Amino acid sequence: MGRFDGRVFLITGAARGIGAAVVRRLASEGAAIAAADLNSEGLDDLREEMGGQGTPILTRTLDTRRSDDVDRFVADIESRLGPLWAAVPCAGVARARPAESMQDDDWATVIDVNLTGVFYTCRAAGRAMLAYGRGAIVNVASVTALGGQPGRANYAASKWGLVGLTKTLATEWGRRGIRVNAVAPNGVDTPMIRDGIPAPFLEDVMLDRTPLGRLAQPHEIAAAIAFLLSDDAAYVNGAVLEIDGGLTAGFLTHRHGADFATKSISASQGESA
Repeated sequence: MGRFDGRVFLITGAARGIGAAVVRRLASEGAAIAAADLNSEGLDDLREEMGGQGTPILTRTLDTRRSDDVDRFVADIESRLGPLWAAVPCAGVARARPAESMQDDDWATVIDVNLTGVFYTCRAAGRAMLAYGRGAIVNVASVTALGGQPGRANYAASKWGLVGLTKTLATEWGRRGIRVNAVAPNGVDTPMIRDGIPAPFLEDVMLDRTPLGRLAQPHEIAAAIAFLLSDDAAYVNGAVLEIDGGLTAGFLTHRHGADFATKSISASQGESA
């Protein structure tokens, strides 16, 4: 028996990365899956994988920026899989560029996918779940929602907005039985990171300033999301869980947090000698 037996979950951005990891984690605990993505080939592979494991799954090639299509998908989920229990809007994009040379389309696409599309997904799922007086939503924010990052004005704005959306929905819907939370990962070992961030920046800045000294794996983010969706988190609402390897625990950090400590220890040992 899994803790999600008999429950139906909607995951967008499900064809790869964090979204695919969430699908696999929830399915492993008994959930029925409704998976959406623009990547139709990835969805086909996911449907074959899940079907081979006996997981009830419904897939849809979906642009979450089209609210009518999102609404129709939620209606189809309920007619074919059963009452919707929870949603994890994972669809997201990044287009890095200095602010002064950022094109209108770079700004609009990132805001529309990362924020507007998430709102449409939350709204459609929320409308369904409000009818039952229960449910949960976990949004995927970022540590970039906690501070600025050069070259990512569009991405940072979308993730800051997502935190505000999460807390507002938690406030509006909590008393009506729906919990809304978010996770804020640091770098996660996904195609978006590997294809979009230069290796020197990844190694010399991101990993250097992360005390754990490595990227997160998608399944580690999925595990935290599964907790927030579960009854174990029944009193968690409006939270933003940082899953960042310790990045935001400190500042002026270098060499995985060891530089100043190492220097201090060496100095004190020298004085004692």
